[in-house]
Amino acid sequence: MQVTFTHHQAAHCENGVASNLLKNNGLNISEPMVFGIGSGLLFVYLPFLKVNHAPAISYRTLPGHIFNKVAKRLHLTIKRQKFSSVANANKALEENLKNNIPTGLQVGVYNLTYFPDEYRFHFNAHNLVVYGKTETDYLISDPVMQTVTTLTHAELEKVRFAKGAFAPKGQMYYPIQIPKEIDFKSAIIKGIKNTCRDMLAPMPIVGVRGIRLVSRRIRKWPAKHGVRKANHYLAQMVRMQEEIGTGGGGFRFIYAAFLQEASVILGNEELKDLSKEMTQIGDLWRDFAVEASRIYKNRSAKEDAYNAIADALLDIANREEIFFKKLKKAIS
Repeated sequence: MQVTFTHHQAAHCENGVASNLLKNNGLNISEPMVFGIGSGLLFVYLPFLKVNHAPAISYRTLPGHIFNKVAKRLHLTIKRQKFSSVANANKALEENLKNNIPTGLQVGVYNLTYFPDEYRFHFNAHNLVVYGKTETDYLISDPVMQTVTTLTHAELEKVRFAKGAFAPKGQMYYPIQIPKEIDFKSAIIKGIKNTCRDMLAPMPIVGVRGIRLVSRRIRKWPAKHGVRKANHYLAQMVRMQEEIGTGGGGFRFIYAAFLQEASVILGNEELKDLSKEMTQIGDLWRDFAVEASRIYKNRSAKEDAYNAIADALLDIANREEIFFKKLKKAIS
């Protein structure tokens, strides 16, 4: 049993799944356009929530929000289902495959056997597409992988019902209606305004203020928690940024690509200049990750290394505040 489906590799799982499912249904929309219209870019620091024994930091909105906002702003209809029963989840997925419907799933990363061991940890907000089934395996299109792959029936059940924070509960989703006429201009403007509002929010743990808060906390981590725990916190921050969530640098590059596309659709040259500026900010996030990794691997040559990367993070926050104020003005 195999559905007609074309696999396209993407930088981030939810954007890639959304783009691939919509392309399969006749709407040619890029990964950056999904990310931008869906207001995927965010920063939030949740010290009261621990992921792998470290404060939770997210560089994106909650799982599912990107595709939901894309659907709302482009007037698409998306069906989402969660299940309390493994049998019911399997039955619903099999019914979709019989009806030639490739289906998006939210899953846990830890038991994805095709992932390298170093990328497998307890993170339940990964997304993939199931497009077929054999007697032993499900056919998987995971957009962060170069080619299609497979999971056994038991393996897919395990990742669909992974336990912990953001437990997927067998969640599956797929588009069921796409209008013939799509108003990209209105959707792009709404997406940009939402992102600017989030990144400039007057809340201490969100957006540029959240980045500044983490900068202050980083300075205190070694004295407050000891070097070993501070290094673990830093490693987890980089892992969420660069390895699992695409994160700080990668998401900025995707957003820059979105602004490049948006400048053409809206006929707004200023967005093209802001695209270049966002790429430069993405480079700074990558530099931060490299220097942070040197610290937790004990390879940093800087005497006051924690304060140095805290300074770098503060500079990023200041630049992003200026950037999002300019972006808000550019589309007002």
